[in-house]
Amino acid sequence: MPITLPQTLPDILPFLAAAITMILGLAALFAPRLVLRAARLGPTGPSPAGLSQTRTMLGGFVLGAGLATLLFFDQPMMQITLGSAWAFAAFGRLVSILTDDAATAANWGLLVLATALAAFCLMPAFGFVQS
Repeated sequence: MPITLPQTLPDILPFLAAAITMILGLAALFAPRLVLRAARLGPTGPSPAGLSQTRTMLGGFVLGAGLATLLFFDQPMMQITLGSAWAFAAFGRLVSILTDDAATAANWGLLVLATALAAFCLMPAFGFVQS
């Protein structure tokens, strides 16, 4: 199977979203304490379960989703899968901003990032970006 790189804007956008997703997953997988500190969280208690959960769900899962989309960036179903995941992440962040008194600059910035990554995947999949 030959490896192809994106050539057109409808291919570049989901490829870029997948690459950013992979970077976020790699950070959580190999530097969970840094990721938790950036989120102003930390593992609690004597057990390393907090770090394990960070490596698993924020690291491995996100890395796998990004890698699959990176490899199959030109497949609309992969674009829809990653795009809808980022869209629901953005929705969750918006709900948190509105209901949890979490309207910080960091949260607004992360909302913009999640919305952009969702758009990068969903716009080409639904034909809103033409080459």
